[in-house]
Amino acid sequence: VSPGCRGAPGRFAYKLLHDLFANYSSALRPVEDTDRALNVTLKVTLAQIIDMDERNQVLTSYLWVRQTWLDAHLTWDKDEYGGIDSIRIPSSYVWRPDIILYNNADEHFGGSMETNVVLRSDGHIMWDSPAITKSSCKVDVSYFPFDGQQCRLTFGSWTYNGNQIDLRNQLDTGDLTDFVENVEWEVLGMPATRNVITYGCCSEPYPDVTYTLLLRRRASFYIFNLLLPCIMVSFLAPLGFYLPADSGEKVSLGVTVLLALTVFQLLVAESMPPSESVPLIGKYYIATMTMITASTALTIFIMNVHHCGPGARPVPPWARRLILHHMARLCCVYEVGESCKSPQRAPGGRAAAGDAGGAGESPGEGQVGTEVRGCPWDHCLCHHDALLRNVGYIAGCFRRHRANQRRTGEWKKVAKVMDRFFMWVFFLMVFLMSVLVLGNAA
Repeated sequence: VSPGCRGAPGRFAYKLLHDLFANYSSALRPVEDTDRALNVTLKVTLAQIIDMDERNQVLTSYLWVRQTWLDAHLTWDKDEYGGIDSIRIPSSYVWRPDIILYNNADEHFGGSMETNVVLRSDGHIMWDSPAITKSSCKVDVSYFPFDGQQCRLTFGSWTYNGNQIDLRNQLDTGDLTDFVENVEWEVLGMPATRNVITYGCCSEPYPDVTYTLLLRRRASFYIFNLLLPCIMVSFLAPLGFYLPADSGEKVSLGVTVLLALTVFQLLVAESMPPSESVPLIGKYYIATMTMITASTALTIFIMNVHHCGPGARPVPPWARRLILHHMARLCCVYEVGESCKSPQRAPGGRAAAGDAGGAGESPGEGQVGTEVRGCPWDHCLCHHDALLRNVGYIAGCFRRHRANQRRTGEWKKVAKVMDRFFMWVFFLMVFLMSVLVLGNAA
């Protein structure tokens, strides 16, 4: 090839550009018959999900938008121009359809980037433009953090109706071949549908193409940072019943666990939209906080029972049978020297009869009395009335002291049995609530 022929295609390109746009106007719809609609084909490629703002219900995504149409005024014979079949020119040179995102939530309302278009000899124009869009998305957080979202991207012409521009989707789904995986959201699909809607302002139909982005949240981060700490803290609450009442830390443990759950609840509330639907993890927090509040109130009541003094009335017979007999055996609460398998003495039996009679006497009291009644007159001084009265007074004080100790011990055992019973009840409640949350999530 001679050196002079190497620049021939360049000269043909300049000549082609000059000839095409000599009498061309980019302001008018490029059709030969104004009564016919211009077919515009749309294809959207999802490149990246930049952000999902649940609180403001805005999805920020990076898209590649391809629009193709036929311009009847920009055709040429490629043989006349050195075999040039296509040229790339700035998009501002040609007429472009005003396809916009209907549910745009960007405050600046920026459009696509000003990129070149590919113009072919038969008049077909292909315009590829990247765009960072902010679209409104109705967020449903009922099953957070195991939720899924459906965000719609609706594209359509703003001024041309269906009789002027016939907008159609090139594929039945969005293109995900170049999608960059998101760390928080998993894309399940992006189906596309064409809709023809007649709005209240106008009688003409307006077609649009709606891409539905199906998202599912990756819940690992929230499980390890919000759910598991809450479950572990919740299992600490029933252990407050296991603490000895004399330790003075039973109420403090319940209040500390309640404050910890309140902090977790505030962290969840800050990221959720202020809607009527409470997220699943929020329901779990509220149920757990209610349970801990009830356990703290029961702990205060049980501590009051434990610290019943000597002046307290005796344990009622129904409580003696129900709590000290049946519930104590069920909860495996026993005294020192006893076990769950050894037979327990009936609370209303011989040991309890000491309050009325003299069963609470020390082993030496009966012997002293026997010796007093049976001692010879001439070998002891028991015949003195003053000494007899003093010995009787001491024995009565001892019997009353033993009766008060026995009554106080019975109330302490009642409190201990109630502690163990409510501990297992609240352990079961925490387990059931955790299983229920995970079951609803599944």
